[in-house]
Amino acid sequence: MKKRTYYNGELREQHIGEIVTVNGWVQSRRDHGGLIFVDLRDRTGLVQLKFDASLVKDDFAAAESIRSEYVLQATGRVCSRGEGLENPRLATGAVEIEVEELTVFNKAKTSPIYIDDEHQMSEELRMKYRYLDLRRPSKQRNLMLRSKVTHAIRRFLDGEGFIDVETPYLTRSTPEGARDYLVPSRIHSGEFYALPQSPQIFKQLLMAGGLDRYYQIVRCFRDEDLRGDRQPEFTQVDLETSFLTMEEIQTITEELLKYVVKESLGKDIKVPFKRMPYDEAMDRFGSDKPDVRFGMELINVSDIVASSSLQVFKSVVENNGLVKAINLKGLADEYSRKDADQLATFVAKFKAKGLAWLKVDEEGFKGPIAKFLTDQSADLVERLDAQVGDIIFFCADQASVVHQSLGELRVHLAKKHQLIDESELAFLWIVDWPMFEYDEDAERYVAAHHPFTKPVNDDPKALLEAPDEARGAAYDIVLNGYEIGGGSLRINTVEMQEAMFERIGMSKEESRGQFGFLLEALEYGFPPHGGIALGLDRLVMLLAGEQNIREVIAFSKNGNAVDPLTNAPSFVDTKQLNELHLKTK
Repeated sequence: MKKRTYYNGELREQHIGEIVTVNGWVQSRRDHGGLIFVDLRDRTGLVQLKFDASLVKDDFAAAESIRSEYVLQATGRVCSRGEGLENPRLATGAVEIEVEELTVFNKAKTSPIYIDDEHQMSEELRMKYRYLDLRRPSKQRNLMLRSKVTHAIRRFLDGEGFIDVETPYLTRSTPEGARDYLVPSRIHSGEFYALPQSPQIFKQLLMAGGLDRYYQIVRCFRDEDLRGDRQPEFTQVDLETSFLTMEEIQTITEELLKYVVKESLGKDIKVPFKRMPYDEAMDRFGSDKPDVRFGMELINVSDIVASSSLQVFKSVVENNGLVKAINLKGLADEYSRKDADQLATFVAKFKAKGLAWLKVDEEGFKGPIAKFLTDQSADLVERLDAQVGDIIFFCADQASVVHQSLGELRVHLAKKHQLIDESELAFLWIVDWPMFEYDEDAERYVAAHHPFTKPVNDDPKALLEAPDEARGAAYDIVLNGYEIGGGSLRINTVEMQEAMFERIGMSKEESRGQFGFLLEALEYGFPPHGGIALGLDRLVMLLAGEQNIREVIAFSKNGNAVDPLTNAPSFVDTKQLNELHLKTK
């Protein structure tokens, strides 16, 4: 085997006359009788090979046998394709290689999937043959982008004095967050390790150990329902610092992302990023991860419609609910009555009981509820900036239902009508978070982030007595409507940590049993500290312009947490179960 001299996509006109050796897979083959042309592909792109029967008499029969996905090595002279024969769609389109020597390393069966980006294929089929799917140019671009991003992250953080430290994968199960993946112990009968949902506690203990600035690009595991931006195993960029303020941690994160985007995409982004309080995000966008690349904000009209003759609006307001609206500007003609009514099915997924709507024409409001809002029409026009050609959607319910329903509808309509500038990278901090959310099913408070978040008020008594008023020193970073990271300052006193555990319903025995090692560590001079975890998969997904993180992960699971390539998870034999002291039902 000869040494490769160039990758295929590197060849240009300046290489004309050189004798080169290239390797790769056959993308396509064209036989012109005495002349055979082959497009040879590697991770950098395509180059055209020309087999002339008069030049490669000994190898021409081999060239005639070539088919798609055969693995070749070709040696020959780089030549110009000639005027009018160039391929402007290829970076190598002005040149070709006149092959003098050919080696067929391996033949290939007919591929069950297309090795290109033009054909639409079943994702399940692509995942089953992932090693073929990985040959597609878009897949290789995504993985090379991911590599650039991770290298840039390491360079930046190394330059800022962060220390790369590994934390354990086999740890103990703790009660907060998603379900753990459990690993049975062979040595300790009936006992289990848990795979980490994040290195949260360990990175805090590293601060207790005096490391001051830690980072890790780390694998995490959560047994939760999947969607396009979730996987059971995922990668996060984990940071923790001591003696820094929230603003200092945010600045480091902004500079990190600025550096990463420049190094990976060549784009400049502006820092500092905008800060938006949690309450404002929910009020304006119905989401704690708002996409701010377009308008269509949620407008509160409760005070206006409370005096209307529309009973459903009046009763919601009287019962301390909300009536809010979004204005889809200039697109009323896109919606028949049937089309508008069908959107009620969309918001029903978020527990909305209905969706009212109005159109605006030269004579005023038109639609099913227009006659009930005659006296309120002028105020609504002003509040909603309603103009001829607009269609307005209303939701009336409790605040949480209204916000989620209209927030999701807002994004749905923006995507449907292509109102989003897909080239924009809109970074945003969500700050001033509530410490707790009330879980109706469990009838108790749960941590809005995690139970190690430091409250803004340093009084443990206030945390216990007024949980609804407690605010956390927490901050999420959002990009284009996705949460790509979350962080906070952490609790660093045993009194506050015990109060936090008590507030979320843990007894002293439970908290000592689950987190005794952390509570003890807090009694040995724990520094003030804080950090952030960035979702690497989501970040790369957005930088790559993809809609699903499975497109930026080499070997991923499908929506049912199954790997179609290896058929994991799978049953194991009885001997293995016996060694682990397990029986299955």
